[in-house]
Parts: sequence; structure tokens; C-alpha cells
Amino acid sequence: MSDEMTYEKAVARLEEILALLEKNKTSLDESIKLFEEGTKLTAFCRDKLENAKQKITEISKD
Repeated sequence: MSDEMTYEKAVARLEEILALLEKNKTSLDESIKLFEEGTKLTAFCRDKLENAKQKITEISKD
């Protein structure tokens, strides 16, 4: 994952991957690669959201 990856870019890429997979026009190998990329992007987004949640909780305590 690129150091320049943002939550917004990851979500946009996930939307692209979903659209490609929904069209059923990719080979099995390509579908597996897209699925793998999507899984990594989902984990990246989950981590970003968890970090944001923690920061909000910390700020709210003050």
C-alpha cells in the first residue's frame, strides 16, 4: 500500500474493484487479484476508521 494512500482514495479504489467484479468481465486470476487488493484496502480503511474513533474518544475526554 502506498504511503500516499488516503481513506478516500482507498474507498474510491474499492468502488472501482466492486464495479469490475460485478461486471463479470475479468478472468478468474484477475478476479482473485482484485479480491486480494480489495481485502487489503478494506483492512486499511478499517484501521483508519479505528484510529479516527480513538482520536475522537481521546478528544471527547478532554
